[in-house]
Amino acid sequence: MLEKVMRADTIHFNNNILYLTEDREALRKQLRGDSFTYDGQKLIDNISTDELTPGWVCFWYDDTLGDYSLVGLRGEVIQKGDLKKSGASVIVSGLSKGCGSSRETAPFSEMSAGIELVVAKTIEKIYGQNCRNIGLLTTTDFGVLDKIAAGEPIPLKTFLKGLDPIAQEIVRHGGLFAYNRARMSGDAAPPPLTTNARPMTLVEKIIAAKAIADAKSQRLGIPYVKPGDALFCRADVRFSHDYTTAMADSLFRKGFGEDAKIKDPSSCFAFRDHLTFLEHVMPESQRKKGLLKLADNLADVQKHVAQRQDIRLFGEHPDGGSEAICHNAVMEELGGPGQLIVGTDSHTCTAGALGAFAFGVGTTDMANAWYTQDIQVKVPESVQYVLYGKPGPGVTAKDIILYIMAQDYIKSGKAIGKVLEFCGEGLTHLNMDERATLTNMAVEAGATTGVIEADHVTRDYLVRFRGWTKEAASKGFLKSDADAEYDQKFEVDLSQIEAYVALPGDPRNGVPFSEFKADHGDVKIDLAYGGSCTGGKMTDMDMYAEVLKAGLARGERVHTNVDLYIQFGSQRIKDYARREGYIDIFEDAGAKLIEPSCGACIKAGPGVSDSKEQVSVSAINRNFPGRSGPGQVYLASPRVVAESALKGFIATPTHE
Repeated sequence: MLEKVMRADTIHFNNNILYLTEDREALRKQLRGDSFTYDGQKLIDNISTDELTPGWVCFWYDDTLGDYSLVGLRGEVIQKGDLKKSGASVIVSGLSKGCGSSRETAPFSEMSAGIELVVAKTIEKIYGQNCRNIGLLTTTDFGVLDKIAAGEPIPLKTFLKGLDPIAQEIVRHGGLFAYNRARMSGDAAPPPLTTNARPMTLVEKIIAAKAIADAKSQRLGIPYVKPGDALFCRADVRFSHDYTTAMADSLFRKGFGEDAKIKDPSSCFAFRDHLTFLEHVMPESQRKKGLLKLADNLADVQKHVAQRQDIRLFGEHPDGGSEAICHNAVMEELGGPGQLIVGTDSHTCTAGALGAFAFGVGTTDMANAWYTQDIQVKVPESVQYVLYGKPGPGVTAKDIILYIMAQDYIKSGKAIGKVLEFCGEGLTHLNMDERATLTNMAVEAGATTGVIEADHVTRDYLVRFRGWTKEAASKGFLKSDADAEYDQKFEVDLSQIEAYVALPGDPRNGVPFSEFKADHGDVKIDLAYGGSCTGGKMTDMDMYAEVLKAGLARGERVHTNVDLYIQFGSQRIKDYARREGYIDIFEDAGAKLIEPSCGACIKAGPGVSDSKEQVSVSAINRNFPGRSGPGQVYLASPRVVAESALKGFIATPTHE
């Protein structure tokens, strides 16, 4: 299915077009095959990959995915097999198609259901790249729809517009593997780059340093790159997790042979970190379908892959849960300044806090990177956020990033595919954990990644927590040139930001807490969750403990109507909490403690809602529909999560 010959110059589609409208009855008519004419009905925006393939659907990694495509779509109109039975070859939606997770199962499910073309007003970067990699065509040109409906062939060049030369060749070849076979045999090659001398941003400098200048000799480094340049770069760290390792391995063996070996296995890692608590929350109806067995099979396959390929597996811990969430481990142990880091998870961008170029990729990209150790890169534009001023009492990095994402530049999709570069003296008030919150959530803005220049804070972190020498910890430091070019520059006065809350449905729905309180009053909650790669770090534990300790001093414990869950991001973070005496505080306050894992953030552990009526306040990074259960999820800082758990409604700690 993934291996196609070179595409023809024109493409024929059947004229069965499925418009994903907010009008549920209109959508039902199309699925039933009733007569339907699209006349401007509102199309659904922000369809996340969680809606395309909810977590439990990702237990499959073959054509079975086509039976379950879009079963998580809001409104629950599309059920098992509906998309495939509709006979649609073209699917249409609004803004920001494919936001959220980097899971390649999402476009793979659409293609397995018979979809040949995805049309949307804007298409998220990772989702779009995953589509190209597997041979699924995409466009933002709605002008093709009338032509398809009239039975006209569409020129292939229509689907090449706006793509870099490598991406164009991948489309022409019908997918990444076919292109790379041609590339490795010498039948295809990226065009040579001849970018003139120019000032460069931090990420541009990393890309230039890691660029494969010569494919035969594998010589690294070219003098200059500019936005739009297409090339392959050497990856310093590659990792996959238990949702994706099995699929990557299947593609790897199909593309390169049963005996194919991972290149430089010492720089490749696997994580059993997403599904370790799934059995605690999987509904009985799903168990009866054998889904728990399928999920356990993913772990078994991953273990065998790690053994066969001699790569390090961060596995399950004897106390339960995992050794570490992948993103926490990359920060704590694996990544470093100036590196290029790729992982099969969109929140790989977390490591940008180290001064690295870190970004998420799909399983096809990872399978290719296993074999070649390189990754396709289109040099992205950067957006600079100059932070100045000192945050007010209790204002956290989570509040800062929710504020930034609520601005029009990001809400309107202008940040898609770009780099969010955070700089300025305001960063001196944020430690590495807080900086990691900024870079972690860059992908929620639609960006490729977030990045922060390595400085003395970075060096001290590497010395203190990694045991590096100061000399070693200072290597790889790169800075943007003073006259580097940016798509936009924004100044952010941290002293003017207050606590923020993101309303259910999208992380970009942030509002100041004062406005939230005035408009919504006391929003009662059923669940409060503190954990995940975003909210399960050491500094997050400091915040939970500070607020809960203050509550205990006032005679308060977790509200009787609320379940508060605190989950550690790694065993190292759990040990830190124990040393600081936080475990006793958490337990005395009535919190339920969970061993390290992704857990509720991906609807795979305690802390998920189990009904639409339940309301959660959460320190995770995403609140797309269905992401953490069927209930309504508000995003907030660890401080707000803890205070809300005490009060029984969404609240922020007061400061005297």
